[in-house]
Amino acid sequence: MLPEVLIAGGGIGGLAAALACRRAGCRVRLYERTREFSEVGAGIQLGPNVVRVLHAWGLKTDLAEVVARPDRVEARRAADGTLLASLPLADFAQRYGAPYFTIHRADLHQLLLQALRREQADSLWLHTGRALEAYEASAQAVRVRFEDGLEVEGDLLIGADGLWSRVRAQLLGDGPPRPTGHLAYRALVRQAELPAKLRSPCVTVWLGAGLHVVAYPVRGGEWLNVVALVEGPAPADPAQWDHAANAEDLRACLAEACAPLRDLVAAVPSWRLWALNDRPPVREAAQMAQGRVALLGDAAHPMRPYLAQGAGMAIEDADQLGRLVGQARELGNLIDTPVLLQRYALNRWQRNAQVQTRAARNGRIYHLSGPAAWARDAGLRLLGARLMDQSWLYGGA
Repeated sequence: MLPEVLIAGGGIGGLAAALACRRAGCRVRLYERTREFSEVGAGIQLGPNVVRVLHAWGLKTDLAEVVARPDRVEARRAADGTLLASLPLADFAQRYGAPYFTIHRADLHQLLLQALRREQADSLWLHTGRALEAYEASAQAVRVRFEDGLEVEGDLLIGADGLWSRVRAQLLGDGPPRPTGHLAYRALVRQAELPAKLRSPCVTVWLGAGLHVVAYPVRGGEWLNVVALVEGPAPADPAQWDHAANAEDLRACLAEACAPLRDLVAAVPSWRLWALNDRPPVREAAQMAQGRVALLGDAAHPMRPYLAQGAGMAIEDADQLGRLVGQARELGNLIDTPVLLQRYALNRWQRNAQVQTRAARNGRIYHLSGPAAWARDAGLRLLGARLMDQSWLYGGA
C-alpha cells in the first residue's frame, strides 16, 4: 500500500517535498493556507548542490529556460568600490557536477508547481485556502484539522509551513522566531532600464559597516535582483510600513558608499522591506522529526540569507525525504514511518545546523567595520576565490 503523505505549506519547500515524494511513488496531499499558489520576494541563488537535485528530478530543461547564468561572484568594498576578490563560476559544472544559477523565486516556485501537475493529473490533491489548525498523531496515523473544520488522515505529516510554522509550534512548542536586528530591502529592475555601466552579468556583493548589498541577474539576465541588508530596528507595525519611503531610508544608509553603488540604488524605482527573523541552529534530530511528523525548510531551520542557501536547504531536505521514502517502498514498506522520519532528521540536522551557523557568521563578517574590516579585506585580496568557494557546501548534500 502506498504511503499517504500530508504536507502543510505550498511554498518552495512544500512543493519540493511533494514532488520528491510523488517521484518516490507516494500519494501526496498538499495544503496551502492562501487562496492561490504564489511566491513573493525576488531572486535567489542556486548553488550546484541544489541544481544537482533539480536536474536529478528531471527539471534540467525547464530550469534552463528561466535561470540566469552569472559568470562570477565579486566582492567589493562598499565605501570605494574596490574589487576585493572574484570567484569564476564557469568551471562549477565540471567541479561540482552542476552549474551555479540565479533565478527569480516565483519562477522556481512555478517550475516546481508545473512539475507536480505533470506527475499527477488529478489536481484534487493540491488544496489552497486550507490553513492548518492542529494535528493528532497516533501509532497508526496522523490526523490534521484545518481552520474550516475539515479533517484528513495520512501516514505522515510534513510541516513545510515556513518561518511561523503551526506544525512546529505544536511539535516543539519553542516559541516564535527571534528578530535578527537586520532589515532586507529587495527590488527587481529591468537591466535595459539601467544605464549601461550599472548592468551586470555577475553576482556582486558590496561589503560595508553594518550593511551589505547584493546584486545579480535573473530571468535570463533581463532583470537585476538587488538586495540591501542593513542592521537596524524594524518599524513597530509591519502592516503600516510606508514602502514608498524605503528608498529614502536606504539611500541614507548608503550615504558614504561609492558612487556606483549609490547610483544603482537610486536607479531602482521601488523597494520592498522585510524584517529578518531566524532561530538558533538545529541542536538535535528531534527538532526536525518526532513520530509521524517532520519539519522541512524554514519550519525546521530558518536561516539568515548570508550564504544564499535557504531555499537550497529546503530542496535538499525534500530530496532526502524522497530518497528515504523510495528506499522504504523498495523494501516493501518494511521500514516503520517514525523510523523513516527519524532517519531523515538524522541525515539532515547537522548539515542544516552548519549552514545556519555559517550564514550567521557570514553576516557578521560582511558587516565588519574599522580594523576588523581592513583585516577581512586583506584576507579577501590575498586568498580571494579560495575563501569564496564553498566546496564543503557545493559538493555535499
